[in-house]
Amino acid sequence: MAIIAAGLFILTIFAAFYDGLSVRRYRIGTGKLERGQNVRIVLIADLHSSIYGENQEHLVNLVKRQNPDLIALAGDIADDDAPHAGTEMFLAGIRDAAPVFYVSGNHECWSREIGEIKDMIRGYGVTVLEHSCTTIAVNGARIIICGVDDPDIRLEKGTGYDWKQEMHEAFDSLADEPGYKILLSHRPERVNTYTEFSFDLVLSGHSHGGQVRIPFILNGLYAPDQGWFPKYAGGVYRHGSMTHVVSRGVSYNPGLPRIFNPPEVVVVDIYGK
Repeated sequence: MAIIAAGLFILTIFAAFYDGLSVRRYRIGTGKLERGQNVRIVLIADLHSSIYGENQEHLVNLVKRQNPDLIALAGDIADDDAPHAGTEMFLAGIRDAAPVFYVSGNHECWSREIGEIKDMIRGYGVTVLEHSCTTIAVNGARIIICGVDDPDIRLEKGTGYDWKQEMHEAFDSLADEPGYKILLSHRPERVNTYTEFSFDLVLSGHSHGGQVRIPFILNGLYAPDQGWFPKYAGGVYRHGSMTHVVSRGVSYNPGLPRIFNPPEVVVVDIYGK
């Protein structure tokens, strides 16, 4: 009995501190796609230049194996402290996998070199969304992809900058546009603002999964800008007709281990119904 208990304890510890890449999948039905139409999005958030294998091969290969139609980068792909090598290796690896779209995160804004970071990201063929939208056809479906800079872009814009007002200027007219509308925004806790617009799907990161999870009991212990027991630590949340997917991120800091919270690549399948 003691041997069994010891074995279970070891397995539990291994599961708790496992830091290998995982894949989390969500399916979202919509009447804005025809029956039989499907769009697959791979969502990556909070890389913070973390490196997985030589030339990011573990992360890049995992992304490619999902056969994405689109790749969404929801902020903090680069970092304000770590070198950008991990970011560049990742971007180089995925540039031919699918169209890639990016919005800034708080750490990139904190770097005070957000302009240079965006130029670096554009250099790999990525569309950088800055309170802006672009339209793309995917498997016959009309997809409108929008994105906002992180609110801490005010560090570059100046004290008079109004993040929410710029959202209204950019997105109020979307209600009259046909198509399935997606918003990339790093911050999940700003969801009450996102619901003011006609988005069907919002993709976020930032929470790092609440850092510590207890399966079936606690979805997250602490998240930036949400504090203890965050409401939006990671997963799928419904707000009327809008779906909100929050990634737990792919970064890993040995000095601040994730518990029952492995880094995740998120796959979102949107299907017509």
